[in-house]
Amino acid sequence: MRLIAITGGIGSGKSVVARMVQVMGYQVYDCDSRAKALMTEDDDVRRQLMEAFGAETFLADGSLNRQHLSAVAFGNNESLSRLNGIVHPATANDMLQWGRKLADGGAQVAFVETALLRTAGLDRLMDEVWHVTAPASVRIPRVMARSGLTAQQVQDRIASQAAEEAVAPGEHVIVNDGVSPILPQVIHLLNSKQQ
Repeated sequence: MRLIAITGGIGSGKSVVARMVQVMGYQVYDCDSRAKALMTEDDDVRRQLMEAFGAETFLADGSLNRQHLSAVAFGNNESLSRLNGIVHPATANDMLQWGRKLADGGAQVAFVETALLRTAGLDRLMDEVWHVTAPASVRIPRVMARSGLTAQQVQDRIASQAAEEAVAPGEHVIVNDGVSPILPQVIHLLNSKQQ
């Protein structure tokens, strides 16, 4: 089975592309939502998080204490690396198990939506990459409208993802600039797989 990554920076529109292929009948693994689920549902991940960041990482009801985790992990490179060292491998393993089940069921192609393709080491596990791009002048208002962040906060997040922004050789580019229609680009890439 072929695994195709759908990646791109914040506000690029990778989730739009992921929803399109899902509507077309393909399975999509959403790294962000699965990582959040694993942080609360996977006993080993929970244990590692508590060892690294304290028992207060989880609230009394068992849910993740996002405020505490953000305070201790973000803004501190060592703590962020420790967090990523726990969550990224667990997510990659979960994604591979998901892919094996699909392959055992006869699936030929499946997609993985991820903002952190290289940072999480998922690029080595993919057969192909679709990189969704859009200019910052389009991305910043998109993110501001959905999140309530300021323009500066969005620019800071774009800057923090700089390593993920560059399109690597061999990656397919989908332009989501608000002018170029996305659907024909997606259909073209899907059709090129069937030839």
